[in-house]
Amino acid sequence: MGSMGVDVERTTVNPWPWSVGFGFNQGEVVSGQSRTLFCAGQGATDAGGRPVHEGDMAAQVELSVANLEAVLAAAGMSLSDVVRLTVYTTDVDVLLEHYGVLTGRLRAAGVATAMTLLGVQRLAFPSMLVELEATAVA
Repeated sequence: MGSMGVDVERTTVNPWPWSVGFGFNQGEVVSGQSRTLFCAGQGATDAGGRPVHEGDMAAQVELSVANLEAVLAAAGMSLSDVVRLTVYTTDVDVLLEHYGVLTGRLRAAGVATAMTLLGVQRLAFPSMLVELEATAVA
């Protein structure tokens, strides 16, 4: 069930079990959906859209998740409704050192999503180290 109380059935697709140990599923089948939210990439920006926490991956991951939660909440959803998450980072190795910040928040929400992690040359603002793009269904 999604956070809106609508009957949404989520079935995980994991032909190989290894990804579950990393906190994500290979796929998710969603049936009975009533609403789908496609979120723009969320990074470590303040309410005015200015980047913050330059050089601090842990703080950027934390704020990126908080900003994603704000978008979800504005649509009447929460992290528990996220079915797909794409993580973009300018430094995969440093992000992996702080990966628990992200997976911990997802676990606390009771969700493992289909997920992709991509290393990119740069993001919208040169000081951004991470950006989260999500799809949620409720």
